[in-house]
Amino acid sequence: MGAGVSDYRLARAVSQSGGLGVVSGTGINTILLRRLQDGDPEGNVRRAIQAFPDPEVAARILQAYFVDGGREPGEPYRLAPMPAVEASLRFHQMNVLAAFVEVYLAKEGHSGPVGINFLEKIQTSNLSGIYGAMLAGVDVVLVGAGIPREIPGVLDSLSEHADVSILAHVVPAFEGQGGPVPEVRIHFSPKTTLPGYHRALRPPLQRPQFLAIVSSITLAQHLAKKASGRVDGFIVEHHVAGGHNAPPRGPLKLSSAGEPIYGPKDETSVESFRDLGLPFWLAGAYASPERFAEARALGAHGVQIGTAFAFCEESGLAPRFKTAVLKKWGQGDAAELVFTDPYASPTGFPFKVIPLSDTLADRKLYGVRNRVCDLGYLRQTIVMPDGSVTFRCPAEPTEDYVRKGGKAEESIGRKCLCNALMANIGLAQFQIGAVHPELPLLTAGDDLGVIARFARGPDGFREYTAADVISVLQGATESVPETRHESPDSASRHAPLP
Repeated sequence: MGAGVSDYRLARAVSQSGGLGVVSGTGINTILLRRLQDGDPEGNVRRAIQAFPDPEVAARILQAYFVDGGREPGEPYRLAPMPAVEASLRFHQMNVLAAFVEVYLAKEGHSGPVGINFLEKIQTSNLSGIYGAMLAGVDVVLVGAGIPREIPGVLDSLSEHADVSILAHVVPAFEGQGGPVPEVRIHFSPKTTLPGYHRALRPPLQRPQFLAIVSSITLAQHLAKKASGRVDGFIVEHHVAGGHNAPPRGPLKLSSAGEPIYGPKDETSVESFRDLGLPFWLAGAYASPERFAEARALGAHGVQIGTAFAFCEESGLAPRFKTAVLKKWGQGDAAELVFTDPYASPTGFPFKVIPLSDTLADRKLYGVRNRVCDLGYLRQTIVMPDGSVTFRCPAEPTEDYVRKGGKAEESIGRKCLCNALMANIGLAQFQIGAVHPELPLLTAGDDLGVIARFARGPDGFREYTAADVISVLQGATESVPETRHESPDSASRHAPLP
């Protein structure tokens, strides 16, 4: 659901209601630092930081970034170090702390399961993020948007606090560039990153379950047979789901509306997943009791829900964006829903976009934005002709992209999702010289109209909770109940982690 939308509040609410609550690991260090710079008004982040097992590291980051009372209006956020193949110690420490904080808060005050989701395409920050989540006792790690073959072995090693590495996806900078592409590995060392914590011998951590997010049985079979460790199940994501979608198989063809055309080859046989003998969950337009029952009848362990939760009360999406969407579609007006943009994402994957004004979906606003790459999560790792390794992104300044071997036409329509996703959750950057903060770019699944089932009230749209969604899916009620659930944010801290 994007950086910070599925945050600790939403994950906790889902878990308390009987589901697997999942926090997003995307951009998690930037989210932590911006919450601190906004003054952490509820004190939740600082409470979790106090529980971090390396107090020296936590204190340095807190001292460097916490602003008592918050930044001045319009003041730019201080940035985290950019992700890199050989990232700085400071980057890894921030990332470990950020993942720990998010999972710690999601697990606070209950015993339900909590997971964390990472994108395989954002390799440079995944290892330290996984370790931070494991320090907080995360129950499940989910990874998609690629082939996460090495992650199960990483979980095994990190549970023993051992050093880990994964193979980076590296491509030549220029077309026709001679010479072999070097093998580049991304390394992470728990003991080097948290020296205070590892001064004493530490017992093994809980090895979380691993769920791979896939769109084809071929990839699932490959992971089941050739992954570096145990695969515990699969999320089978259809191309109607929100966020990034797997591209259509074969040459890209567009509809008259400009959306990718999916065909029979892009459909997945549920029977094939049953034959694997591992649990699987179906994702993409399953937010109704009928579709949930259908998934269970087909042999699925359950369903993954994104869109319905994204606009609920506990979601991290900024309230004004929730209100805008609920007002527009909360009464079931499905005349204008979601556009699958083949070019919006710098990853090259199609990306679902809600066509709201005052967002990057507005072509005029997109056209006047000054292109800048200052977060760098979605950059591609490339090797230059001299053998050096660097990064490029088709959403960065076009002249920089071309200088590093990219083609100018590849930058057309590409949007800075890194900054837009931060804007989605109310953490928009104020770029120096800009007249307004970075703009959001909202996403949802093709079934956005389903929120009418939860948000429709006698006097127009209404807010609803994560528990409301789960209750309706399980068929316990046909309408949204009036009750509201007390937030445990101000509750006392739970017992220290083992």
